Amino acid sequence: MAVAVFGVRHLSPSGAWHLRQFLDERMPDVVLIEGMSGCEALIKDIVRRETQPPIAILAYTDELPVRTVVYPLATYSPEYQAMLWANEHHAEVRFIDLPADVFLALNEVAPALEVEGDGDQGGVPTTEEMEAAAQEAHPTDNDEDGTWDDSMALEFAEKRGPSLYERFAEQAGELDYDSYWERNFEHNLSPDSYRRAALELGNGLRDLDESSERWQAENLVREAFMRRRIQQVLDSGVSAEKVVAVVGAFHAPVLGDDWPAMTDEEFARLPRRASRLTLMPYSYFRLSAQSGYGAGNNAPAYFDLMWKSLEQGALDDLPHRYLTNVARRLRAAGTHRSTAEVIESVRLARTLSALKQGLAPTLRDLRDAAITLIGQGEVSRVAEALAHADVGTAIGHLPEGVSRTSIQEDFERELKRLRLEKYRSTVKQDLQLDLRENRTAKSADAAFLDLRRSAFLHRLKALRMEFARPQTAHQQQANWAEHWQLQWTPESEIQLVEAVLLGETIELATSYKFQDVLSKCTSVTEAASVVRAACECQLFASMEQARRRLQELSVETSDFAGIAQAAVELGAVVRYGDVRQFDASSLRPLIAELFVQGSLALLPAALCDAPTAQVRVAAMEQLNRINLEFSELVDEELWTAQLHRLADRDDRSPLMSGYACAILLERGLLTNEELSREVSRRLSPGISADLGAAWFEGLALRNHYALIGRQRLWECLADYVTSLDDEQFRPAIVFLRRAFGTFSPLEKRQIAENLGQYWGVSADLASELLNEELTEEEEQALEGLNDFDFDDL
Repeated sequence: MAVAVFGVRHLSPSGAWHLRQFLDERMPDVVLIEGMSGCEALIKDIVRRETQPPIAILAYTDELPVRTVVYPLATYSPEYQAMLWANEHHAEVRFIDLPADVFLALNEVAPALEVEGDGDQGGVPTTEEMEAAAQEAHPTDNDEDGTWDDSMALEFAEKRGPSLYERFAEQAGELDYDSYWERNFEHNLSPDSYRRAALELGNGLRDLDESSERWQAENLVREAFMRRRIQQVLDSGVSAEKVVAVVGAFHAPVLGDDWPAMTDEEFARLPRRASRLTLMPYSYFRLSAQSGYGAGNNAPAYFDLMWKSLEQGALDDLPHRYLTNVARRLRAAGTHRSTAEVIESVRLARTLSALKQGLAPTLRDLRDAAITLIGQGEVSRVAEALAHADVGTAIGHLPEGVSRTSIQEDFERELKRLRLEKYRSTVKQDLQLDLRENRTAKSADAAFLDLRRSAFLHRLKALRMEFARPQTAHQQQANWAEHWQLQWTPESEIQLVEAVLLGETIELATSYKFQDVLSKCTSVTEAASVVRAACECQLFASMEQARRRLQELSVETSDFAGIAQAAVELGAVVRYGDVRQFDASSLRPLIAELFVQGSLALLPAALCDAPTAQVRVAAMEQLNRINLEFSELVDEELWTAQLHRLADRDDRSPLMSGYACAILLERGLLTNEELSREVSRRLSPGISADLGAAWFEGLALRNHYALIGRQRLWECLADYVTSLDDEQFRPAIVFLRRAFGTFSPLEKRQIAENLGQYWGVSADLASELLNEELTEEEEQALEGLNDFDFDDL
């Protein structure tokens, strides 16, 4: 005799409600659930009174690269309610889907693999057949490790067209599968109607899928294993009458006696990857992202409201509750909506449902009614309120003592110690930190609370956890102030669990991360960034390791831009001073050493093309800033001597030569006579555009007022542009346009006055001529300047 099978949709409130009725009627001793075998030890924590869904079982590999499988549960999940029922009635629960180690190994081959059907639909494909199917679906010649990435999955999905569920909904006359399911399953409370309809749906889906003459290998494997697990329960002496299996509707029709179970030999052939298990909080936002997968839904907050209505025996009130929530959200945002509008919206939703012969309005009917009446026909007016009513901001909670990895427990301890628990929310929140000592605090922990918070958040950043993001755009110049934005997501939890492979705590994992980066580090820029990051994380042993690695690399490098960036990173660390409570004296000699190397590398670095010169000009600015900030530490004479050498050279990048002149002029190391001589030489008639105009662009990158006050410069520039032929004029305009783009409107007017004086016209006329709109002919002449190819020069 076959066991009773109850087919469900994995996030179905009506399914959960009907299932509990079915279990009350059958009173089984064993409840079998479509979930990863081997996870039974987590059930006691899942059903604890303090546990608040949504939560998820997370399986992950115990070696790099980390692979994960997530099994989410909401309050209205039939599987979750089955576990609660079993706990309340002292029944045994067993999971009957593939073990986590097999799932993780199969996911590395490909999702939804297909093999040719051979008529034996209950057979188990071999590993070789599954890999062959993956190769046929998408050859791995262009994928070095042979694994399935997001772009391959997207391409595979596009080739397959609409999903099985979408095609089934289309045949039923619905616009989407969610509407089909809700209209036909969620609103029918007749006894046993759900289970019987789900069984028929499963048969229909399988018939539709069979017409393609291809089968998903993973489903075949899973179903054979489920039958194996059911048979094991029966072989242990449990009567079939005392067993209920809760599975997805698609699998329900093939779990009977007519289908063969997986053999020991077939089970032994399955691929595996060593794995671990843990529980994690989940969120309705993340559940909503699963709407593209048949077991998901796109409105978890709405379906949670439906579950509460079912529990209270008030399903008919669901339309009123949902639309009232929408109106309440609008009122809270300052947009008044009347009760009458809500009542009329409910009436419209019921009318729309009646047109489809529905028992009650679906979510799509309710949304259409809300947009039409509450939003007065405009989606934008109610979009935010609808999103809140559909998805919500709920995030699950696991009580203390729940089985977790050591790094998860350490993370929770740190949140409490640093008073950051309120930021563990799906809503983005800003956090401003003042790293200075709070002299009014009564304890050392309180006095340096923000400093310790900063170190903790920087450690999370180093581990690439998205929970905390520094807001550099809003960062104050003061080195004691930081601005962070915090938001908790299930992805953050997954990233946290993945980090356990690096260390048992946040601190140990971050230290290992730095050590691993340094072992592979080949550039001074990367090593210097680790020095700074380790300092910000207050991991001073790691900072010292990075400093030594940086010193080793600096001896061998001649990368001008890299040296400049490394010096800037070290300068930022030294600037922290006492704020981060460490001794920076060991870094100061290294800054001086990098500065000497950068100065000596300047002239060779200036032998480059125009695009590279743009990058190296920025590096010149960085080194010049280091010189000004640490003048007592670095060799300033060497730097200015190298600038003079570059400014005088005609065989180096004119952009960098011009910028060297600008720095010297700003420092008062270039006299008016020297500048006039250089301007006359660089901007004399006959000088090509890549030399003359590019040199002027470099000169104009800084200290605009010093240039505006030198009339001779503008006279030479005017004569130079006039002397260019048509061939040279176009590239010259590219350089000059970019150069003048850095000047303010006031500065441009002052330049116009200088040119007006030279041309013998009034300042106003010169300004008017230079600022008037371009003609259509002139626009066409300038068309394509932004894409000018400097390699043609």
